[in-house]
Amino acid sequence: MKLWSIQGNTQKLDGGAMFGNAPRAMWEKWSPPDAHNRIELACRALLASPLAGRTVLFETGVGAFFEPRLRERYGIQESKHVLIESLRDAGFGHEDVDVVVLSHLHFDHAGGLLAPWAEGRAPQLLFPNATFLVGAAHWERARRPHPRDRASFIPELPALLEASGRLEIVQGEYSLTLGQAVRFSFSDGHTPGLMLAEIAGPERVGGQPHGGVAFCADLIPGRPWVHVPITMGYDRNAELLIDEKRAFLEDKLARNVHLFFTHDPQCALAQLARDANGRFRTRHEVAALSARALGG
Repeated sequence: MKLWSIQGNTQKLDGGAMFGNAPRAMWEKWSPPDAHNRIELACRALLASPLAGRTVLFETGVGAFFEPRLRERYGIQESKHVLIESLRDAGFGHEDVDVVVLSHLHFDHAGGLLAPWAEGRAPQLLFPNATFLVGAAHWERARRPHPRDRASFIPELPALLEASGRLEIVQGEYSLTLGQAVRFSFSDGHTPGLMLAEIAGPERVGGQPHGGVAFCADLIPGRPWVHVPITMGYDRNAELLIDEKRAFLEDKLARNVHLFFTHDPQCALAQLARDANGRFRTRHEVAALSARALGG
C-alpha cells in the first residue's frame, strides 16, 4: 500500500478563531498572520491505495463549490478545484476513488465532493464510483445542525449523498466497506461524532496494531494544536476536546501511530514524541507524501 498527500484548495481564516483563547503573542509565532489577522491553512486529503483492495481518499478539502462572494468571505484562495488536479498529478481521477472517508461534513472537509460552482447550476456530486463513509452521530448533526454551526454545513450535501445509493453510516470501530484495515474512533469536542480514521499499521504488539497513520481531522488541525491546551474557537466544547485529544495522543504515542494533518500548510505527516517536560511534540516532519509506503 502507498500513501499520497493530496493538496486541496487553501484558505485564510482569522488566527484568533483558529487558536481559541491562546493569545496572539503566542500563536503568531506558529502561524504568522496577514494584515487582516488571517493565517494560511491547507485543506489536505490523504490517498491510500490499495487499502483493503481499494483506492481510498480520506476527506476532500473545501473544493471550489462556493459562489465568488462566499469564496471571498471564507478565504478560499483558488477558484479552480485544486484537489481534482492534485489527484490527477498523483495518477488518479476522481472516478478512480472507491471509498471516501469523511471525518465530518463541515464544508472545509467535504466541499471537495462537489463540482466547481457554475452560475445557475445546482450542486453536483463528484466521485461517481465511491462509497461515502460518515459516522452515525455526525450524520444526524449534519441533517439537523445547531444554529451555532449551521453555516459550517452544505445544506444540499446530505440529500446528494443519500441519493447516490453509496452512503455507509459507520456505527462503531470498523466499517463494512473497509473492514479491519481502518479503525475508527469518535470525538465530540469539535463537532458531535467527529470520526477519526486510523490506517492499521503493519506490526502487532499485544494484539494491537502499531506503526499506522491517524487522520487527525479537526481534533488536531496541525502541529501547533498537538499541544494539549490549544483549541479552536470553532470547537463546540473546548474542555471536552482537550480531554479527548490527550487520550488520543497518549494512545498514538504508545503505538507509534503517525499523525496526518489536514490544515497544516507545511506539514502533512509527523511522528509523535514527548519532551522532557511531558509535553507532546512532533518530529520527523514530512511536507508531502508521494507513493510512500506505510511505515516507510
